[in-house]
Amino acid sequence: MADDMFTALSVSAAGMRAQSTRVRVVAENMANSDSTGLTPGADPYRRQTITFKNELDRANGAEMVEVSKIGEDDRTPFIMKYQPDHPAADDTGYVKMPNIDPIVEMMDMREAQRSYEANLGMIEQSRSMMMQTIDLLRR
Repeated sequence: MADDMFTALSVSAAGMRAQSTRVRVVAENMANSDSTGLTPGADPYRRQTITFKNELDRANGAEMVEVSKIGEDDRTPFIMKYQPDHPAADDTGYVKMPNIDPIVEMMDMREAQRSYEANLGMIEQSRSMMMQTIDLLRR
């Protein structure tokens, strides 16, 4: 029984690590949402994406979530914004802006937050059950 509780703690902790990495990626995207290229026609900051994978933890026989990779979103096109006075403006006065949609980023941040909180709740439940077991054994 104690092994199962420690396994639950390990699984939840892995989930929290994965979601905190996801939050960091979203924060980097939001922080760079106005980062343009420095020269005319240069590509701006490209939105980062995160991919997860299940990994078997052989020590306790449980599937753990891990970050598989942090990549770049090369499917979403850059946003063209008319700013003829910008140093990165092309011949027609347009500047390539990052392919970041703040609404998508906020939804991703909210989903990561909820997943993190769910894992934290599982850790709190496991800890509570362990404390109750210890109290029962003391009697």
